[in-house]
Amino acid sequence: MKAIKGLSGKWLIALFGAAALLLAQPASHVGAATVSAASAVHAQEIGGAEYGLFLQEKYGVALPEKPAKGDFIEAAAAILGYEGADGTAEFSDLKAGDKWYGPASALFELGVLKGPAVGGDQPLTNAVAVSIALRAADLKELAYTYPADKVERSLSPLGITGKGLGAHVAQELAAAVDTGLLPASEYAGFNPKGAVDRELANVLLGKVLESKGLYKQYIGYVYDADIATKLHAAYATSDIIDAPKLQGLVNEALEQELITGYNLKDTRFDSRFIDSLKLTYGHSNLKHAVQLIGLLRSEGLNAKVQFEPKTSAFLHLKEWGDPGPNVVQIKNGNFIAYAKEYDLVFEFANAKDKTKFQDVILAYAKKNEADQTGLIAGSWWQPLYFSPTAIDGYEIITNNLITDPDSPYTVHPFSLNENSEKVIEGLKAIDPDAVITPYQFWVDVPFFNYLHGEAL
Repeated sequence: MKAIKGLSGKWLIALFGAAALLLAQPASHVGAATVSAASAVHAQEIGGAEYGLFLQEKYGVALPEKPAKGDFIEAAAAILGYEGADGTAEFSDLKAGDKWYGPASALFELGVLKGPAVGGDQPLTNAVAVSIALRAADLKELAYTYPADKVERSLSPLGITGKGLGAHVAQELAAAVDTGLLPASEYAGFNPKGAVDRELANVLLGKVLESKGLYKQYIGYVYDADIATKLHAAYATSDIIDAPKLQGLVNEALEQELITGYNLKDTRFDSRFIDSLKLTYGHSNLKHAVQLIGLLRSEGLNAKVQFEPKTSAFLHLKEWGDPGPNVVQIKNGNFIAYAKEYDLVFEFANAKDKTKFQDVILAYAKKNEADQTGLIAGSWWQPLYFSPTAIDGYEIITNNLITDPDSPYTVHPFSLNENSEKVIEGLKAIDPDAVITPYQFWVDVPFFNYLHGEAL
């Protein structure tokens, strides 16, 4: 594939860079009062339905309406990713090979279960669920610092005392209140000996994930009053990504004109959003990002926002002149140029809002004429945004994803579906050990047209 000179450097940077939740959304073109009200929406506690969707999609965990203790133990072991190292745990009511032995053994080795009995078939009580969750969340040392008077103060919002609970259970419940592991929405009518329902069980598991840094990652919401400040901070602390091992492979592919560009990303910033509600929007200009957030807000679209740093690499032909900073010259005299970019990843409340995103971009953030007005700053001729799941009005292309098991960095060379096999064969010819996992995704039509060599 030949590099195309007719596009600007910034343009090349962009183009070559390779179930509803519980958030009520305001109507379009909202007034200031509505915006203010909507700003408070995200501050509400995440409910069991949202946590449950995450647990099912990311971990395959789907609890029954009234989970038994064993169901909760199994779910906790699944999200902690621990299966039991040696199988030597001994329980009075379980032996190796029994239904709950594997997950119970895992939690025992992690210090979450104490034994001697597990009681996997017994109903799961609120107190037991909170205790298991607090220990799984690595908060037990904090809990056991609580003296009796602090326990009673902390339990008072629940309308209960520590009497009859046992010292450690009372401490664990108190710490769960103070840390937010047990959210305020569960305070009213809380009965330590009552049976847990699926809603609370999902919330507790979600809180464990949050405490362990395993839940969704995002800098805020579109409607946050300080979202612009967070964007500036995220952009200022990101930099050009340097991944020599991976870059050696794809830079050789660039020299061979096997690919025309690629993106470098860092999996440590992965949003972990729900695929069916997720859209990713790529750009390089911070001013554009701030205005895009304002645009979405003005159109009544609230969403979680994650800033994922990205480095774009592309060919800069020597006849184009000075390539600027952050370049590597290759054998034929051309350059590989690197540019600092970002992906804004959005998780919308529902599929309708996700679909509306494209209408907003095409109206206010896509350039159709050289001197076009009425667009936000830095709008591109062919913006890049995409979805991991099918969505009307988008086209399908392939990400020939390259990973390194010893590194958090990943390479994303996009291609047309029909070119993917050739790209992979070429990459494997350069490095037979390369880990390449191609997958298809849905991209906006203007970018798809570019891959076909069309102007718009």
